Amino acid sequence: MKTTALLALIGIACPAAAQSLTARQVIEQIQKNTGVEWRKETVDTFKTGNPDTPVTGIATTFIASLDVLQRAAAAGRNLIITHEPTFYNHQDKTGDIEGDAVLAAKRAFIDKHGLIVWRFHDHWHMRRPDGVIRGMTEALGWDKFRNPQPEPLFTIPETTLEGLAAGIKQRLKVRTLRVVGDPRMSVTKVGLSPGAPGSVSHIKALGRDEVEVLLAGEGSEWQTAEYVRDAVAAGKRKAVILLGHVVSEEAGMEYCARWLKTFISGVPIEFIPAGEPFWTVK
Repeated sequence: MKTTALLALIGIACPAAAQSLTARQVIEQIQKNTGVEWRKETVDTFKTGNPDTPVTGIATTFIASLDVLQRAAAAGRNLIITHEPTFYNHQDKTGDIEGDAVLAAKRAFIDKHGLIVWRFHDHWHMRRPDGVIRGMTEALGWDKFRNPQPEPLFTIPETTLEGLAAGIKQRLKVRTLRVVGDPRMSVTKVGLSPGAPGSVSHIKALGRDEVEVLLAGEGSEWQTAEYVRDAVAAGKRKAVILLGHVVSEEAGMEYCARWLKTFISGVPIEFIPAGEPFWTVK
């Protein structure tokens, strides 16, 4: 009698004989380890696939673009944990674009390769520390500069706005970073506002004495950007650096892959970058 069969007969578990985790079981472990009460109303749900499918590998990403899905499938990662929507709006509702050729192509690829997509947005931000903030702080190398307040505020070595922007562009490898403000302004106080929390949030942050520069994801040009232009014209020492949504949060999902490895075993886990979508003409 083979060893595995003998062990099973006498009730001793054998790793080789153990069944793979299903996608549902992986998510249950995530919910348990996130450390926050799970909302009844949330976008953190399965978007595609059968949750009871055994997981061959896990990929975390900022957004489950078709390119990311193609790379995940090629690597044998059938559970994709995405921070942002898969189908072009916050709720992943496709009623307005049913019949669209791009949507159809994406769905066909997902179905063909048996991919399961689950979103991890609300509760990753609710976690303490916020998973995206932590990942971005590490990516920027700013752990030692963070202030004790709960908000992501930093006191950095004095530099100019232009110098700060250039350093961030190089460190995060940003192609399309944009800045509003006086490039010669001296800077030590920076606030971090990744993603797209809205211009009201941006303006409130910029109104604080602790924020000279707001390092943000994306914002309305006729709101956040114009507020900063008016602030500069009024003699205020204010500026905003716009990284773009992907760049401002992607490191949070890289950190997510490392975090998952602390409590999920038996399946490969990797981060697949979505990458910055924009480019500029040289």
